[in-house]
Amino acid sequence: MTLSGSPALPKFDVRERFPLDTVCEAAKILTGASDPVAAMPSVLNVLSSFMGLQMGALALLDDSGAGQTASGKVNPFVIAATSRGAASAPAASRAMPVAATRAVFRTGVALVSCDVAGELGPEALPPQAPHDRFAFIAVPIREQVHSPYVIGVLGAWRDLTEEVYPNIDEDQRVMTMVAAILEQSVKFRRLVARDRERLMEEARLALRHANEKSVAEARVPAEPIRGIIGDSPAIKSVIAQIRKVATTRTPVLLRGESGTGKELFARAVHALSDRKDKPFVKVNCAALSQSLLESELFGHEKGSFTGAVAQKKGRFELADKGTLFLDEIGEIGPEFQVKLLRILQEGEFERVGGAKTLRVDVRLVTATNRDLEAAVARGAFRADLYFRICVVPILLPPLRDRLEDVPKLAQAFLDRFNEQNGMNKRMTPQAVSALARCQFPGNVRELENCISRVAALSSGTEIGAQELACHQGTCLSAELWRMQTGEQSPIGGLAAVRTPLPVIDSGVGQRPPATACPIGFGEGPAAAPACQAPAAPPPVEPEPQDERARLVDAMERAGWVQAKAARLLGLTPRQIGYALKKHNIPLRRF
Repeated sequence: MTLSGSPALPKFDVRERFPLDTVCEAAKILTGASDPVAAMPSVLNVLSSFMGLQMGALALLDDSGAGQTASGKVNPFVIAATSRGAASAPAASRAMPVAATRAVFRTGVALVSCDVAGELGPEALPPQAPHDRFAFIAVPIREQVHSPYVIGVLGAWRDLTEEVYPNIDEDQRVMTMVAAILEQSVKFRRLVARDRERLMEEARLALRHANEKSVAEARVPAEPIRGIIGDSPAIKSVIAQIRKVATTRTPVLLRGESGTGKELFARAVHALSDRKDKPFVKVNCAALSQSLLESELFGHEKGSFTGAVAQKKGRFELADKGTLFLDEIGEIGPEFQVKLLRILQEGEFERVGGAKTLRVDVRLVTATNRDLEAAVARGAFRADLYFRICVVPILLPPLRDRLEDVPKLAQAFLDRFNEQNGMNKRMTPQAVSALARCQFPGNVRELENCISRVAALSSGTEIGAQELACHQGTCLSAELWRMQTGEQSPIGGLAAVRTPLPVIDSGVGQRPPATACPIGFGEGPAAAPACQAPAAPPPVEPEPQDERARLVDAMERAGWVQAKAARLLGLTPRQIGYALKKHNIPLRRF
């Protein structure tokens, strides 16, 4: 409102101040951000909207030393964030007065100037200031509470031309509280970074020690690992990494597509370690709900919940002095990630419903086919937990990257089938050659199923190429391979999280037949789908809106596993069971 009739620019009414709301909103932003410095522009805009503090900026010490001038000036700093965005700018950008900012860095005392032009000079005003009647407020950001070491300065400007004279003391108090919140956020960020560097250094030392040890043992022929078949370069590289890391206590993360044998390699890590005579305990994190998973891993006391009729030891207790294998680690929820992080950091926990703290010594091996880096970026997986488990990541190659191992694997699976069923079947060279040219999106598990199926359905003792599923048009995995693309693959292991798995619905039409796999690569136009270049994916159908249709859709996407369908819909497995009964949906078995 102005006395003249001419329109005026909108001004912030200082009578409408919200100091408590300002601190609350700043705390929400900073505590929920993985990088508090990157979130500071939002906090500075909150100061502007709620308190009228304009042109806010954050200055941090230049740790790189680039700001140290030849004249030897102390406290070199950079502008790490402003209300217009988070971008590193030199001190000469005039977002904050250089002399006043250096004084706060040096003394650690807040500074208030109600006459910036007169006390600090006209050049101290920011370039975007419309006039020279501004007050400048700067508060220190310390490394720790009551620490004399200042790591940053938070500054903002107050327009003195407003109708009601502003309360500078209140502005300073609010900015001091925001700086204290930022101190804690930056401290936590530095602790996580320091912890990560320590873990990475431990991993480097462990790998160096294992490498030095392997050089001494290189001339001694290594014994084959039980259950691992193949001599391709890809599998030899994985076995070499397993042998190196198994002798240490470093956590191992096995990454690879479904069906590549992650549990088998986890057992190899245990068998080659000094804990081989101790328990090897495995848990599939995707098969249990979050509440059941907590009880399963940590155990529970008698009477801790309905149905807890006796004390039960958790998997961590059972694996004491041994190895614990957590499969599908990428499926656990955020709440359980915090509980898991504590036992990995401290080695101690309490049973559900118990007050006694228990300590265990467990070698942790985890596995996943998820893209954990993308999950960390989305905030679905904690960064500190990621750094704890991903110390030594080992990528297991898919079977299509080691097709030279297919004949040995096929023969091993056929020998196992013969032993279990009292038969004496064998494959012709043509059948083995045809298998070696397939892509096997389901990897080793699919090859084993393929051998068991053709051995069970073959009429004679000799299995020919014409009896294979891909030569009879009944290989469903060929359709999975045909639907994939380079960037969006429903079967591509770590890339599988980017697109949903294709739904095989037996109630919708007939499946188009797949052509037979050729005898040679690229021979003739009738090349098998599993051996051709991938085609474009089918269009994505809209999500059904009906409750029953959504339930069926989630079950099909989860492979009719109720626990996975519950996570997709945000329900519990018990609620999924009630819903299936309510809508009279029969369970399908595969």
